Amino acid sequence: NQQRLREQAERFISRFRAQATKAAAVQSRVKALEKLDDVALLTTEKSLRFRFPPCERSGTDTLLLQGLGHRYGSHPVFHGADGIVRRGDKVAIIGPNGAGKTTLLKILAGEIRPAEGGFRLGHNVKVGYYAQHVTERLDVRNSIFDEVWQNSAYEDLTQVRNVLGTFLFSDDDVDKKIGVLSGGEKARVALARLMVDPGNLLLMDEPTNHLDLESSEALAEALATFDGTLIFVSHNRSFVRHLATRIWHVHDGVLEEFPGTMDEFLYHAAQQRARAEKAEAKAAKRGGTAAAVPSSAPAPASAGAAKAAAPAGGAATPAPKAAPAAREDRARDRAKDREVQKKQREAERRVQDLEKRIAELEQAQSARSAELSQPDVYADQPRYGALLAAYTDDQKKMEELLVRWEQTQAELAALGS
Repeated sequence: NQQRLREQAERFISRFRAQATKAAAVQSRVKALEKLDDVALLTTEKSLRFRFPPCERSGTDTLLLQGLGHRYGSHPVFHGADGIVRRGDKVAIIGPNGAGKTTLLKILAGEIRPAEGGFRLGHNVKVGYYAQHVTERLDVRNSIFDEVWQNSAYEDLTQVRNVLGTFLFSDDDVDKKIGVLSGGEKARVALARLMVDPGNLLLMDEPTNHLDLESSEALAEALATFDGTLIFVSHNRSFVRHLATRIWHVHDGVLEEFPGTMDEFLYHAAQQRARAEKAEAKAAKRGGTAAAVPSSAPAPASAGAAKAAAPAGGAATPAPKAAPAAREDRARDRAKDREVQKKQREAERRVQDLEKRIAELEQAQSARSAELSQPDVYADQPRYGALLAAYTDDQKKMEELLVRWEQTQAELAALGS
C-alpha cells in the first residue's frame, strides 16, 4: 500500500512538474515522499503474476463492423455501427450503462445475432471471450482442473497444473468444484481457461469486476504485453488508461470511434464542449443583432431618392449615425467577456475544491496505509478487511476525482484559448 502511494505521488510529480500553477501541489508531494519510511514486510503473500503466451499472427485487419445494430423487441440499443480493428489494437468500449457495450461484445463473441448489419473477422482470427458474469461460461459441476483442462489446447496435464498454479490454485485446490468458489476465484478460473487457449482476438467484458486491486494490476500488465488484439469493456478508468490505444464511445444509439488514449479522448471531449459553448454564444450574439432591425422595416432609400425627397433648396436629411449599434456590439462583447471570466472563476473554484478533496483522500489513504502495515492490525482480520475495503473504495474515488480534475483543467485551457 505504501509503495502504491509512492508511485501515485511520483506520477503526479512527473506529470505536473512543468506547470507553474501546480508548483505548490508538486512541492507538497515531494515533501510527502521524503517523509515516507521504508516498510519491511513481515510475510510474503502470494500474488498473481502471469503473461499470455504468444499467439498466432492474424491478418492486418482483424475485425470489420458493417452497419451493425441491435434491438430488444421494439427497443433499439444501437444502430449503424461501422469500424475497423487492426492487429495489435487495444480498443476500450466506453459509455453509459445501458448503451449496449455488453450487447456489442456478445455479438462479436457470437453469443447473440445482430438485428441489423454484421461484422467480419479477418484472416486467421481466433476469438477468446471473457464474459462479464463469469458463471455464464463456467460449468459449476466441474472441478477447477476439469474446467480448465477441457478448454485447453495443451496435451500435457502438467502444463495445465502450471497455469493453475500461476493463478494461485495449487495442490488440492484444483479439485474444488466451481460451484463453491467465490466471485474472485471464479474470475481467476475464467482467466486461466482463457490463458490455455487465448486466441489472437480477446473480447473481455469488465474483466476486473471480481478481482482485487493487485490482481487487476497484474491482469493489466499481462494484457499490455499480449501480442494479439484486444477489445474490452471496463468502468475501471485506471485499467482503461493503462491499456487503450483506441476508444469506441457507445452512446445515444451510436458508436463513435476515437483513435487515441483515454486521456486524449477526455481532452478532446472537453475541447468539443468548449467549442460548442462558444458557437452557441456567437449564434446568440448574431441573433441579438438581427433582432435590432425588424424584418418588416422598409429598405433604406437610395442616395438619389433621398436627395429627391429633400425639401426644395434644402439639404437631404443626414443618415443616422452608427454609434448606437457600435455601442451595443461593445456591450455584448463585454457581456461575453464577463461570462467567460465567470466560467473561468467557476472552473478555478472546482479545481481548488477537487485538489482539496484529493489531498484529504491522500492523507486518509496514507493513515490507512500506515495502519495496514501494523502486525496487530493484520492479525485482526475483521479490522484489516474493513480498512482494506475502505482503502480500495477511496482509491476508486481518488481516480474519479483525478479524472474530473483533468477535465476541468482542460476546460480552463479551452476557456483561456
